[in-house]
Amino acid sequence: MDNREEVREFLTSRRAKITPEQAGLPAGSRRRVPGLRRSEVAALADMSVEYYAKLERGNLAGASPAVLEAVARALQLDDAERAHLLHLAQAADGSDALTRPRRRPATRQWTPHRSLQWTLDAITGGPAIVCNGRMDILAANPLARAFYVDLFATADNQRNLARFNFLDPASRRFYPDWELFGGMAVAILRREAGRDPHDKDLHDLIGELSTRSKEFRTRWGAHDVRRHGTGTKRFHHPAVGDLTLAYESLDLAAEPGLHMTVYTAEPGSSSEEGLRLLASLAATEDTDADRAARHPTT
Repeated sequence: MDNREEVREFLTSRRAKITPEQAGLPAGSRRRVPGLRRSEVAALADMSVEYYAKLERGNLAGASPAVLEAVARALQLDDAERAHLLHLAQAADGSDALTRPRRRPATRQWTPHRSLQWTLDAITGGPAIVCNGRMDILAANPLARAFYVDLFATADNQRNLARFNFLDPASRRFYPDWELFGGMAVAILRREAGRDPHDKDLHDLIGELSTRSKEFRTRWGAHDVRRHGTGTKRFHHPAVGDLTLAYESLDLAAEPGLHMTVYTAEPGSSSEEGLRLLASLAATEDTDADRAARHPTT
């Protein structure tokens, strides 16, 4: 796959983020570029300027693991960025074929195995969802459907967290830290694009968001990558108000390319009480819906 432009922009953007002081080099004067010069990165990586320039022009095909590690060390890449560089190199020489995630059908065509849905439904203390790398919600427990009520309420969102984040005005109410969530969403999609560059649905999503959202375009150009693992987020739910929730995201061994994310609240906190109230409201609505189904009006 010809991904030279992606490689070039990623390496250039990472080099621009490292100052000479951070790299242990003298700042000097008359610097015409932000961050490090190519020659400085080459020296830090113990390779010739010509060879590093070739890599930064996008020619990663054939680069050895030792070379990639040297570049990652020189550019002070974090774990997600190192993995992204490796994926870009694998895509460049075609060695990603065996490690590439299995092609996922469209969201509306995929049904979770019943044991996976049972597992989700057994999680009653917090929202639990299963997503792919495109941030499509493929399965959810009842509390998650109540939690993401605004996302599920609009068909245009297509049960996609990134589309909700950038195209649905309700996201700005739901995410008090909207800027942070926007950056995270783009970084997750950027990482997935490097991991599976052959995913047409992903490229279509990125194209749609780039066309319809200036905020997305700006963040996409930063070439940041992120793995959605663990942390704390703030939300504002329309029914129960402010919630501060911790999350853990786990890869599903039986479903390569998918991960489960579970949100929980600190025991004894107002957020835990808010989740209990939300669960109660969701249960009441389900009961009313069941009653209406059994006794339709005539």
